[in-house]
Amino acid sequence: MKGIIVAAGYGTRFLPVTKTVPKEMLPLLNKPCISFIVDEFVDSGIRDIIIITSRRKKALDDYFDYEAELEAVFLKEGKKDKAGLIAPPDANISFVRQKEMMGTGHALLQTVPLLGGQACVVAYPDDLHFGKPPLSRQLVDVYEKTGKCVLAAMHEPGDVSRYGVIDPQADGQGVKAFVEKPAKGSEPSHYISIGRYLYTPEFFEYLAEGWKKHKGGEYYHSYALDSMIEANKVAYRLLQGRRLDTGEPAGYLEAILEYAWMEAQYRPVIQKFMDGKKP
Repeated sequence: MKGIIVAAGYGTRFLPVTKTVPKEMLPLLNKPCISFIVDEFVDSGIRDIIIITSRRKKALDDYFDYEAELEAVFLKEGKKDKAGLIAPPDANISFVRQKEMMGTGHALLQTVPLLGGQACVVAYPDDLHFGKPPLSRQLVDVYEKTGKCVLAAMHEPGDVSRYGVIDPQADGQGVKAFVEKPAKGSEPSHYISIGRYLYTPEFFEYLAEGWKKHKGGEYYHSYALDSMIEANKVAYRLLQGRRLDTGEPAGYLEAILEYAWMEAQYRPVIQKFMDGKKP
């Protein structure tokens, strides 16, 4: 099983900081968002990881490389704990560049030569998961039982018109249809898709087939996904754990606060701020 992280986009919602800093490197306190995804993969048993980048994302390459000089300083000073903080993850990380911003379907096609015909979990770093088992592992478990593509999903009781929405089969596992941003009141369910997908090799065959028919503009994965759904080869897994959405500034701020509240060392800071704001 391989892991793919889609990290080639411009991050325009976070301008001006993303003019020079990749959005995936924006931190929850002292840890970049993309690092949570890599940790999730490793904790799920996925150690072959492909990161899709673009010309402006060299900081990602550097972050997952050895920082030999700084590590040597820490070891010389007897600070093994700090040296451990900057050590690369226990994973084989490769980078491919999407040379033109032509959509996520096109981006995924760039990884095919590195996949070796294996299934993979695709992660979008806007969605961070906290809890056990790791979200990628939850998808792998479903795949090992069904052999199908697997969508990560969660129940959203409110308006789902800005999400991709799953139309579930009666068995509570299969996917009957996937509706992108349904008009309010026409949604087939309140199960929304979130940023983890497990794709089988057959999915990438459909992805390549759809690309050949593509007429121009950005190319997404909808053709391949719809083809797999029509063949009854897509399942879904309801999220177990907590999801933090860092895709836009307000959600990112909320994610920072929630993450700080989860960490015992930072919770007093949040509590002090809240107490100071009481009337």
